[in-house]
Amino acid sequence: MTQSPPPPHQPPQQPGFGPPQQPAQPPQQPEQPPAAPGGPDLTKAPEPGYGYPQTPQTPQTPAAPQPPVAPPPAPQGPGYGYPQQPPAAGYGYPQQPPPAAGYGYPGQPQPGAYGHPQQPGPYGQPGYGQPGYGYPQPPTMPMQSQPGGGGKKFGAQAAIIVSAVVAIALIVGAGVWYASSSGKDDDKNTTADSGGTGGKDEKNGGSGGTSSGAEEKAPADTGSKVLFQVPAPKVPKGTTSIPTSGSWLTDTVYAKSGIAEIVGYDRAKGTEKWTIDLPGPVCEATNRVTEDGKTAIIFKPAMPTKENPQSCTQLAVIDLAAGKEVWTKTAKSGTMPISFNNVTLSGGTVAAGSTSGGAAWEIASGEQLWAPKTSDSCYDSGYGGGEKLVAVRKCGSYDQRQLHIQTIDPKSGKVITEYKMGEGIEYAAVVSTDPLVVAADVNDSAGDGSGISDFFSIDNKTGKLRTRISAPGEEYAARCDAIYKLEKCTGLAVGGDRLYIATEEHEGGGKSYVQTNEVVAFDLATGKQTGQRADAGDGYTITPLRMDGGNVLAYKRPPYDKGGQIVSIDGGTFKQTTLMENPATETVRDVESRMSPEYAEILFSQGALYMSSAYASDFSSASDDKEYLVIAFGTS
Repeated sequence: MTQSPPPPHQPPQQPGFGPPQQPAQPPQQPEQPPAAPGGPDLTKAPEPGYGYPQTPQTPQTPAAPQPPVAPPPAPQGPGYGYPQQPPAAGYGYPQQPPPAAGYGYPGQPQPGAYGHPQQPGPYGQPGYGQPGYGYPQPPTMPMQSQPGGGGKKFGAQAAIIVSAVVAIALIVGAGVWYASSSGKDDDKNTTADSGGTGGKDEKNGGSGGTSSGAEEKAPADTGSKVLFQVPAPKVPKGTTSIPTSGSWLTDTVYAKSGIAEIVGYDRAKGTEKWTIDLPGPVCEATNRVTEDGKTAIIFKPAMPTKENPQSCTQLAVIDLAAGKEVWTKTAKSGTMPISFNNVTLSGGTVAAGSTSGGAAWEIASGEQLWAPKTSDSCYDSGYGGGEKLVAVRKCGSYDQRQLHIQTIDPKSGKVITEYKMGEGIEYAAVVSTDPLVVAADVNDSAGDGSGISDFFSIDNKTGKLRTRISAPGEEYAARCDAIYKLEKCTGLAVGGDRLYIATEEHEGGGKSYVQTNEVVAFDLATGKQTGQRADAGDGYTITPLRMDGGNVLAYKRPPYDKGGQIVSIDGGTFKQTTLMENPATETVRDVESRMSPEYAEILFSQGALYMSSAYASDFSSASDDKEYLVIAFGTS
């Protein structure tokens, strides 16, 4: 367990949110129903990892798998979260050691670095003008992993320092706000990434547990081949890492952010179809795509330098079908430009939040719909999108902070319903907007850096709490970045009025040292487990990606001698159907193993799997190691 960060000396200076004109009310702590019982008993400490992927090479030459060696001892170092010596290359963890803190690597913010103006944010979080190259955004490098098989997560303070960017965007199914998982409007339930719809199932009135509406079908041959791979871009001289956040799918294009660009690739061949050049790197992107192929990004107005790290002030709508930038806008809080942390889409609106408040524009025209008001005592730290638009609004002084979870009108910003969370909850992530589910670390009790100790199921129509689900960090493997990227959660999916969540890794069956885990389901009306569970199998770990109709699509990270799998979990029977199994050759496995579900962006649709990194680094410059930005797999 670690301690939460110390409070700042003063609250944020420029809160505010445009449209809602309601006067601020003193915080009221609502009655919270007791957490529902249930959950796997996985308190036993995990065993060391099984198998260690080798140095990656271009996935071409097959090689016979080698048996694992004995697990190495835990690395010794100056303490958790300190990025100096790399961890043991345990199965299930990224194989790249993080760089030492310094220029180009997100570390603790220092006041007034490089003479850049400071705009304080809440809880000591940086606002406008944070120091360090790439710093205004949450750091993009994964934290140093714990040794062994991956049963534990890093501490809460480390996750706040690195701002939990590890919650890389998995795929969100969201009705007309289709979540980059296919080229059709086929995901009427939700998502692994906050948000989307998760609407009621027509067959059972929303009670869940149905496999209806699934689009992804098992091919005759589930064995995949490498479709293409994209080498990692070289970072600018003098920098250590730079974000490459954002990946999307249409019927014909796989689009991916590079360094100061977005490239559209042919889905099957990987040939470049178009490139959108940007003046600076992409800071953050929404996974959502409109019916006509538009999405949104946040980027810097110029390439950062040590003297001028730049802030993430630019918001653009991108046309993925045409490969063009539709429009670019900025917003201010008072007289200060807003450095945005998150962005989403809903109902023809693109909305972005920050420690300075939120702003929104009409997607079609670029007309601004609202911006923060400095006279307001509350401000929108971020939004969840999809069929509903949900704001996480912070009110009150630092020592009496209260979060308001508001369903708002995407055109006017008018509050439709509101749920006030109890004191002791400083951050909340939007897991799904319809049904409305938020995740929070209540009183910093998770203790593992996941950002989740409890889930709150809220009625969209009344704003009342339906149920509260306890999700102890030592038992469940989901993560959310409730500080910055409020819509980025991994290890879970919502659909059919159920929450599907991965358990933590634990020792598998038999006498071996292999690790495994499960996916379990909670009823969002009662908060109780349904009793269903999908086992990963010895040596595999399973992670929900998104909903496919009433089914759950999940990725299985493999043992040392196998390739990864995509499976469909039937929402009624929980029977698993394999949709894809990747090559087991060493060179392919080495590349795939670097794309951990906790850190990478993983998209699956129409028999194709795309795995990509959310950052580029200079690690490979001093060696012959081949690094990849993207690797794509496909079945026949």
